[in-house]
Amino acid sequence: MKMNKRIIISGGGTGGHIFPAIAIANAILRLAPDTEILFVGALGRMEMEKVPAAGYKIIGLDIQGLNRKSLLKNLVLPFKIIKSLKAAKTILNSFKPDVAIGVGGYASGPLLIAARNKKIPYLIQEQNSYAGLTNKRLGKGAERICVAYEGMEAFFPKEKLFFTGNPIRKESVTIEGKRELGLSEFGLSPEKKTILITGGSLGARTLNQSVMARLDEILAADLQVIWQCGNYYFEKYNQELEDTYRSHIVLKPFLQHMDLAYAVADLIISRAGAGTIAELCVLSKPIILVPSPNVAEDHQTSNAKALVSKNAAVLIKDSEAEEALIVTAIDLLKDASKCALLAKNSREMAVINADEIIAEEVLKIAEGN
Repeated sequence: MKMNKRIIISGGGTGGHIFPAIAIANAILRLAPDTEILFVGALGRMEMEKVPAAGYKIIGLDIQGLNRKSLLKNLVLPFKIIKSLKAAKTILNSFKPDVAIGVGGYASGPLLIAARNKKIPYLIQEQNSYAGLTNKRLGKGAERICVAYEGMEAFFPKEKLFFTGNPIRKESVTIEGKRELGLSEFGLSPEKKTILITGGSLGARTLNQSVMARLDEILAADLQVIWQCGNYYFEKYNQELEDTYRSHIVLKPFLQHMDLAYAVADLIISRAGAGTIAELCVLSKPIILVPSPNVAEDHQTSNAKALVSKNAAVLIKDSEAEEALIVTAIDLLKDASKCALLAKNSREMAVINADEIIAEEVLKIAEGN
């Protein structure tokens, strides 16, 4: 393989895009240590902090997504797109990448459009089971499209598709032998069943409200709950959570040691982001998914249904969660055979080494193969 390849990775916005991007970059460097990697993100988004913390250089574009709640805020969007396309072209002219990678997020579109216009080969990593508009439009010009779900030929040219799965944070899903440490970390009893509820790094209002509405049922079932509510919501719920419930509820704004939370969980309740699902499948635990309705093309519902169709997860609609979520979780934990079946089927959908599979394809493209 030729030395000193230059690869640009674009995208971000949420941990679901950023963590896979970093995993791919790490895998590329394991396979080809002399590779130069540059990230392109969106100014003001979390990738501008997370990527440098992982040891990579990142350049930010002044770009935003379509605001579905405020049409007024969209007035500047065309100007930001034009500005970002020009900036992306400048970055490509300066860095001269052999290949570009788009992982989704605001910055991915302008960078890949600029790469296409300059005839720089690019790879799309489509994480969801329902492809977004930008990726669908860019798919025809891509060298490879790496996907994690079946049936993606509905959105992309079939001959360009590579089933790779979604990259995961391996440190988060390495849970073997960590149960005792996890119980100690969270002050939990080894005698009680434990539910992990996570709305991701930002939290999820519906999941939080669903817990608060059913605290008495949790106590009556003698269950323990690790509840990641998100930084934005923590102060509110920390004040509202009465002492009566604190022996059963461990409230956290953010989980620094996700592996320990996963290790002690007997059941996991989560949103249905693609990256999160990829991690959950590796764990082989029963899962309840509550898709967020506030995402483009309702792709989280499509993600969740892909698991439900394999009897690998239970789906609760966001609109029904406050009434049904905790009740469903309590009933599920009473059904050992159902829990075992969900855990087994989800594990069968896991792809452990997606980062390395994608990295290999990137390096092939860089070599002109």
